[in-house]
Amino acid sequence: MSHGPRIIDAEQMTAPTSGLWKHLHILGFAMAIVGALMSFALKGDDPKQLAFSWLVAFLYFMSLGLGALFFVLIQFATKSGWGVVVRRVAEHASTGLIALGLAFIPIYLWLETIYSHWADTAHLDDIVRGKTPYLNSNRFLIFAIAYFVIWAFLASKFRNGSVRQDATGNTDITRSLIKWAGPGIMLFALTTTFASFDWAMSLTPHWYSTIFGVYFFAGSLVAVFAFVSLVVLRLQANGRLQGVVTAEHRQDLGKLLFAFIVFWAYIGFSQYFLIWYGNIPEETEWYLERGHGSWGTITMILALCHFIVPFFLLMSRHVKRNRLGLGFFSAYMLVMHFVDLHWIVMPTLHHDGFSPSILDLTTMLTIGGLFLAAFGLSAKGSKLVPVRDPRLLESITFENF
Repeated sequence: MSHGPRIIDAEQMTAPTSGLWKHLHILGFAMAIVGALMSFALKGDDPKQLAFSWLVAFLYFMSLGLGALFFVLIQFATKSGWGVVVRRVAEHASTGLIALGLAFIPIYLWLETIYSHWADTAHLDDIVRGKTPYLNSNRFLIFAIAYFVIWAFLASKFRNGSVRQDATGNTDITRSLIKWAGPGIMLFALTTTFASFDWAMSLTPHWYSTIFGVYFFAGSLVAVFAFVSLVVLRLQANGRLQGVVTAEHRQDLGKLLFAFIVFWAYIGFSQYFLIWYGNIPEETEWYLERGHGSWGTITMILALCHFIVPFFLLMSRHVKRNRLGLGFFSAYMLVMHFVDLHWIVMPTLHHDGFSPSILDLTTMLTIGGLFLAAFGLSAKGSKLVPVRDPRLLESITFENF
């Protein structure tokens, strides 16, 4: 049911020229510096905790950037209209992938600390030795460089093209980006899958899962829809995007968040169930470690709090359209996404059970600061929405049925 044309003040689509939004990059850099100083000051004599905490934080913000990149790619590939008014936030977030290339450097320097099961070539067993054509430091570095080059290219091309169209109004830019979106998705799928194998699954080189990359992808999409929702809600609280982003858009963001919570649970259960009934020792060790002691408790918390609770409470149309409801579950799922990645990584270090550390927080501050700095620099001086996108009017007037 149409409510007629709405008159929207151009200021609603213009970034704030003062306050936090203008200085996001400065805040991000400050967070990164403070976090790094705290991390290295508190690391103590054992570098392992710092290295593994760093990896969790790296994977967290990397997954957020990758989720944002996919959201942008799929918007162009499907010629989506509804998402134009929220796409710019994802375009800025995808540029965080470029800055996170810096955060990868310590991971490579700590290679034998984090990935000792295969990087320490002097102590390989027969199974891991058979995987050395793939699990070796040279291949690890070369592939990582390739991942970042591809991600940086895609993130820059789509963000810069979108912003350039704001200035020129040339709709050929949109047509060009639509053509790039399909190949971009294929490159995204390959690089994201192999990156998840390299940086997370290879922590336990005897174990393998062919759908681990899909599991990581599902978590990335949960994170990005939560992040985009929070940023949009924050901008509206500051008096921007009024009449531009409506309850209709909030409902769709909430629907996508809900959908990928369910998809994450489906992939997680499928991975577990296939390994459980196969009952092959090389496959079961990963779950055995996460099924005992306090890690078993974290496993149950994930099942309950990452799936069952949001499944029943976020299902409601009214919760998704409500600012407070969507904001709460977005923040909640960002916390649960961290728990999920911590559960993936940390049993490799803490075999006896869940053992939180202050370094988990300081490394999140460090790498989160880098991500925020990149986001702030990308957002600086640009419009809050693609103001000359050919589907902007369709997006503003979008209604759910």
